[in-house]
Amino acid sequence: MSEEVAAAEKSPNAWGQAVAALVLIGGLGGGLWVMQQHDAGRTDPDAPATCSTDEDAEPSERISGAQLCTALNRADLPVLLGTPGEHAKTAHGGDGSVKTANGTETATPEATVTFGTYTVQLSRSYDDLPVAGTEHLLNSAEKKTVLGRPAVLYSSPTIAIRFSLGGGESETGPGGTARSLLIAPDPKDSGGSYELAIWRQDTLLPDDAALLRVAEKVLPTVPGWTTG
Repeated sequence: MSEEVAAAEKSPNAWGQAVAALVLIGGLGGGLWVMQQHDAGRTDPDAPATCSTDEDAEPSERISGAQLCTALNRADLPVLLGTPGEHAKTAHGGDGSVKTANGTETATPEATVTFGTYTVQLSRSYDDLPVAGTEHLLNSAEKKTVLGRPAVLYSSPTIAIRFSLGGGESETGPGGTARSLLIAPDPKDSGGSYELAIWRQDTLLPDDAALLRVAEKVLPTVPGWTTG
């Protein structure tokens, strides 16, 4: 027997896509393993998943993957996605980073919540680069203003990962399309970004309206989010 899931192919940080392939595949396996172990330990498989986190995460003044997971894994998330009959199967927050060729390391905490239809991922990048201008670097990108701050809506491919439930090696292949919203953490766009991405477990295109609904409800609840 096997189980197939769709996963984001690229890094949550749009500026770091050049190094994303190696970074994400390494981190993705561990993240999915943690979520699977957490899911397997649930006493009620029909209950919504609660957030699991990296055990070795250290306290920081920056937002953590656990805090992002708490903000994202809200009770009405299935309604916002347009799939009100579903509940979270897995929920995980992690604290990673991306290192560029010049040795600069950028913190990129993230959280991922999976459902039967959608997977939702929220991340934060602490680089110094503004969101404005990224539309020239991304696929099918569209400039937007969301919650009063610069944003970019774009597409990226996903990979399909098939796990052998009997303990064999996993297999990967092309998946569908993720829709992502890159948004500045402050109205002045002074550097860094949040990124919210959704993709479907099948090959259908995600609903942009659902992505924007999630952004407008979830992001203002993230610790440190300001309205001015």
